[in-house]
Amino acid sequence: LWNYDGTAIYEYPHSDVGRSEWGSCNFMHSRGEVRSFLQSAANYWLEEFHFDGLRMDAVSNLIYWQGDTARGENRNGIGFLQEMNRGLKNLHPEALLIAEDSSTYPGVTKAVTDGGLGFDYKWDMGWMNDTLSYFQAPPAERKQRYHQLTFSMQYFYKEHYLLPLSHDEVVHGKATILQKMYGDYEGKFPQARALYLYMFAHPGKKLNFMGNEFGQLREWDEKRQQDWEILSYPVHDAFHRFMMDLNKLYSENPALYEMDYDPEGFRWLDCHQEERLIYAFERRSGKQRIAAVFNFSDEVQEGYVLEVKEGASLSLLISSEMESWEKQKIPLKEGKTVISLPPYSGRYYLVEE
Repeated sequence: LWNYDGTAIYEYPHSDVGRSEWGSCNFMHSRGEVRSFLQSAANYWLEEFHFDGLRMDAVSNLIYWQGDTARGENRNGIGFLQEMNRGLKNLHPEALLIAEDSSTYPGVTKAVTDGGLGFDYKWDMGWMNDTLSYFQAPPAERKQRYHQLTFSMQYFYKEHYLLPLSHDEVVHGKATILQKMYGDYEGKFPQARALYLYMFAHPGKKLNFMGNEFGQLREWDEKRQQDWEILSYPVHDAFHRFMMDLNKLYSENPALYEMDYDPEGFRWLDCHQEERLIYAFERRSGKQRIAAVFNFSDEVQEGYVLEVKEGASLSLLISSEMESWEKQKIPLKEGKTVISLPPYSGRYYLVEE
């Protein structure tokens, strides 16, 4: 559409706002025919191809001129998003509308009628960047980075966040999720299992890109299929089975998802073990409690006192360091128990009162 009739019809005629940082042209959202074209295109994928939803890239470049907060808000871009999302929801109430937005603009997932942008979810880019950089770091450095994994809960309830390990994280030389884990080949698998246990226990909906579920080592390429043959290697097959078990467990335990956006659904049990790299928190639903505990160090952590208030016992639901696990029941004395945590490990315990 660029320069369609020799002039700038769909895009800005001015070079200072006419092109994005990726070299593509910016649509001029103040023009009705441009908005209509984009809204019709979005509706087309939902109406004709029955897509489950749409994810909009670089929403901050629509909110702010060139994505730069110093340039101020682009009211035409904001108005376009509100108009489009309101219309899509009217036509397709079940469709998921997701914003990839790196800014702190408020109300991205608030209803348009309440002054928001009308998205269902917003990618939690902060969680993604902090978490992956933490797991790329050697254990000795993680002590200084400890609160990279606690920071997300300081802002989490401002939006309806989605935790994305997406296509963006497995292309352009960034390496796959398994490759990102610190250390050698064998050491990457226990860390990746612990990472996914942490991700699935953290509040917010989950996005995991194809290939991550069986530990692909090659970056994603749209010209090739996934490397399914590596499932013939026992360590990859075991990782795949672990991910299947984790997905099944997630779907069967409402404490892990029912109160994602309710502050009552999450509580830190311990977030001040900087030297030992231990984290513990509790997830809740109306009828269920789950305690999640992690050791992200490369050492066994002996004699850790786990305190779970108003609990009588703990039953092990899943453990990252075992290919198979049995339900172990641990009694609590005055809400406390002493456990040993293997290196690079995570566990979920069902709290019984």
